[in-house]
Amino acid sequence: MKVAVVVASVGRPKELGDLIAEMRLQTMQPSAIVVSVESDADLPEGDLHPARIIFGSRGSSIQRNRGIDLVADEADVVAFFDDDYLPSKRVIEGIARLFSSDPTIAGATGTLLADGIGTTGISFDDAMAQLAAFDSAPLAADRDEASQGTYGCNMAFRLSALNGLRFDENLPLYGWQEDYDFARRVSASGRIVKSTAFVGVHRGVTNGRTSGVRFGYSQVVNPIYLWRKGTMALSYSLWLMSRNILKNHVRTIWPESHIDRAGRLKGNYIALADLLRGRCDPRRILDGFGR
Repeated sequence: MKVAVVVASVGRPKELGDLIAEMRLQTMQPSAIVVSVESDADLPEGDLHPARIIFGSRGSSIQRNRGIDLVADEADVVAFFDDDYLPSKRVIEGIARLFSSDPTIAGATGTLLADGIGTTGISFDDAMAQLAAFDSAPLAADRDEASQGTYGCNMAFRLSALNGLRFDENLPLYGWQEDYDFARRVSASGRIVKSTAFVGVHRGVTNGRTSGVRFGYSQVVNPIYLWRKGTMALSYSLWLMSRNILKNHVRTIWPESHIDRAGRLKGNYIALADLLRGRCDPRRILDGFGR
């Protein structure tokens, strides 16, 4: 079972270097590591061997698609890790075991020991301490459960199940919910699961994120776009929108230091105005507002 790894990265050279260093220590080496970036400024100093570097325009969807195209004919499974994800030393081994054990599985999301996405982030030392404790413990039996989608920081797909599918490039930049959309389309070819077979820590690094205004716009427009596309139920789309708008209102009064709540709320209102005008297009965040 050949497992290739694709990492889409922008503006996080230190975190990218940390991830590649940990990939070299895997109990089973990936068949390929592809780093998809916009420019040399995204790369850490020093040797990234054995990673292959590809350049192009930024955006999680388009960067991941370039990676798929590169490994499509040379691997059985493609795994996608965020640049601020740190893996257990048994991640590749676990992914290979999972997809070998059950041919009905088309896609999977792993298990996180910790996720810093809603906080100021998890330090490298704290993440490594948690991983060291996990890796030193006896290997437990894998457990899987059905999942509607996958979590973009740690997900894997059987390449034969893609049937030419690619991430939706109409969801630009951060591409919020592009992981859910992709998994729903892949589910036509097999089961999507959440599994303990591969484990890591998502540090939730705050630098390099999309601006608050742009992200707030995507929080409203992307769910509507995916509902119209047919990959997200209307009830779930409305729940996502309502939850985020309400949370941005409340937290604007008591904002977190690491989240631009005022910017997100402004983006929410720009999106609602666009919806009333009949301009529901996720690509509007490329028009220049909220830079």
